[in-house]
Amino acid sequence: MRDLFQVHTVNMSIAVWVGFLALFGIATDDAVVICTYLKQRFQEVKPSTLSEVRAATVYAGERRTRACLMTTATTVLALLPVVTSRGRGSDIMVPMSLASFGGMLLEVITMLVVPVLYSWREERRLR
Repeated sequence: MRDLFQVHTVNMSIAVWVGFLALFGIATDDAVVICTYLKQRFQEVKPSTLSEVRAATVYAGERRTRACLMTTATTVLALLPVVTSRGRGSDIMVPMSLASFGGMLLEVITMLVVPVLYSWREERRLR
C-alpha cells in the first residue's frame, strides 16, 4: 500500500506550494458557494429569532452540501491517477497532488465551519 500511494518523504518545493494554492482555491470556492446561498436565504426569510436563524442556516447548509461534496469528490477522483503515477514527470506532479489530495479530504470541514460562523454572525446581529 505504501508503494501504491508513494508514501515517502516529500520535500517542500514550489510544486507543493502550487498544490496548496489549488487546495485553498477550491476550499474558498466552496465557502463562497455556501455563503452566497446563506445570504440569499437570509434575505428571503428575514429571521427575527435565534431559532429562525438556525433553521435558515441548516436549510441553506443542507441545500449546498451536495454541490460542495461533488466538487470535492471530482477533485479527489481526478487526483488519484496523479498520486499513483510513476512515469516521466511524476517527481514533480506527485508532491503537488499529494498536498491537494490530502487537503481535499480535510476540506469537507469547510462545509461545516462556514455555516456555523455565518449563523454565529447573524445571531450576534440579532442581539
